[in-house]
Amino acid sequence: MKDNKMLNYIKEVLKNMPAGWLNTTTHRLDIYDEKLAKTQFLDQFEALYNDNNSESSALNALPTAYDYIRLGHPLSCVLEWSIAKENNLKAESVISFESKTVPVLAVLRKNLLDNRKTQILYTGELPDFFDAEVVRNIYGYHFELKKVDNVEAIPAFNGSTVFISQQEKIGTIDIQANIDFSISLHGHLGSILVVNGNQNESYISDIQHVRRRETIAMTPADSLTALKSLVAQSPIETTGSNIKADKKAVLDSIKTITNSSIKPLVASSGLSIQYAILMGLIHDAVEKHKGKAIKIIVPPNCYGGTNDQARRVAACIDNVEIVDLLVDGDNDMVQSIDTVLTKIANENAVPYIIAEIPTNPRVEVPNLIDLKNVLSQERKTAAGTIAIDPVFILDQTFCPNVHFLGEKDILASVRTISFASGSKFPSGGQCTAGYCVGNKKTGALMEKIALHLDLCDNEATDLQYEILAKQLPSMNQRIIDAYKNTREFVNFINATLPEAKINFVSSALAEQGFTPSVFSLDLPTKGNTDEEKEAYKRALNLKLINLMITEVPNESKFCVSYGQLKGCYWTVPATSTQGTTKEGDKDYIVRASLSPNMDLELHKKVFLKFVENI
Repeated sequence: MKDNKMLNYIKEVLKNMPAGWLNTTTHRLDIYDEKLAKTQFLDQFEALYNDNNSESSALNALPTAYDYIRLGHPLSCVLEWSIAKENNLKAESVISFESKTVPVLAVLRKNLLDNRKTQILYTGELPDFFDAEVVRNIYGYHFELKKVDNVEAIPAFNGSTVFISQQEKIGTIDIQANIDFSISLHGHLGSILVVNGNQNESYISDIQHVRRRETIAMTPADSLTALKSLVAQSPIETTGSNIKADKKAVLDSIKTITNSSIKPLVASSGLSIQYAILMGLIHDAVEKHKGKAIKIIVPPNCYGGTNDQARRVAACIDNVEIVDLLVDGDNDMVQSIDTVLTKIANENAVPYIIAEIPTNPRVEVPNLIDLKNVLSQERKTAAGTIAIDPVFILDQTFCPNVHFLGEKDILASVRTISFASGSKFPSGGQCTAGYCVGNKKTGALMEKIALHLDLCDNEATDLQYEILAKQLPSMNQRIIDAYKNTREFVNFINATLPEAKINFVSSALAEQGFTPSVFSLDLPTKGNTDEEKEAYKRALNLKLINLMITEVPNESKFCVSYGQLKGCYWTVPATSTQGTTKEGDKDYIVRASLSPNMDLELHKKVFLKFVENI
């Protein structure tokens, strides 16, 4: 029986919801408790439901559901809550995905690590892109795959049973006691996974973490479409799009921006494209360097998602190992790469390097000629044979406009794949999509990456392509204008608070084209012990951020992102972007991201007020 009270309430919520539920990609950290992600929002949402309160003001006052929409957002939470309510389930047991493959991989990953068997059963047809042999041979997952006529025909199994079905309507769940995980496929919207039974509740956080790192939650736009279908109790509506023209425009823009002639790939998020890169390169190594160890070389303090994802991949595949690359502060990236590559060459292993230029969060750039030379250097194995040359996986999120890949560019002779989070400058913060592109030496690698992007069903959505098509042409000018604001603000801080340490590019680097609009600020501290000094500085970080968001509420925001169209974003990397980084590698400093459109003089005035009150 349909819960008409709930459906009517959701109908009113959709009429009155804040615009930010649909359009905002990065949500406020000052009203967010990460330990209570989703639950705090839904607890208060449930209270509104019980009071039959769907007023805009009440919805607007709800706490942040997730800090970043890749992980989840108000509309995905409401969708999951609604489906759970209609089927007498707990809200946390319903998890939406933009991908139709990754929820299956999420269960397989946990069962691999827990040494538990899995049977995957399905009715109708599986998506064409689900390649069972690649999932077994490259991802290392073990499972039985069987087609059944209906849900009643499910055989008993000593392990987990995953049941996959195609559904035209949202909320249709026929979950039997002998099904552990039900995955409903909903065409272009993605999928809904239901965790069945108390015995499987331990899977929920692991599945959520896969959604956090290897794909994205169903997008706000698609979640809204799904909710409308649920409320109307009708099949999912398909709206027309200009995808062919939008996709061509996006790929052409990326080629121009990166100076590459290779066809780019566009994914649902930066981490979605990174996952395709890693799995594509591992696939290539398995085929071309059979039996050899694969080393993923990654800075321990780089963006937490990159770091965590790489370590998660290594945890699942026996011959893949993480090697730390020290790049910031007293460490020189080029010297560190030389040391690491020499050691890996001696072991006759396959080296894949992931690095950010400029580095995050300390905004440092290595000597590029030295970088080219150290990556190009021929090395020998212990047996005296020529070692496998590295693939350089370059995160250009901070400076996507710098040319590395063209035939006359600095890394033309090195196998290089560049990627960027499209949620930053490429889209101006209007969607999460990410992209990658290689130089001419990476043609075969890019084919493998494309295969895994397809297998994981992680390509950008039609709306993401539409947004990128609109925003990419203006990106380089926005980068220039935002840099000018950032340089002026950095100069003002230097003059106003000279004892603070600012991490930002030099003017000389800016002349080379490295013009980021983000800087990190190591504020001065005091105290008798190291602990007192650290505690004082951490408190001072929050004092500055809280003053900015209070005094400039329409422009300054406590949140995680960069490359936005307007305003100024503030965060502390250690408690946001480095959330899963080892504690000793975290950076408890302030990071500010400026835009081309902001009241710079007002921000200076507020910063001066902060200095006067230290």
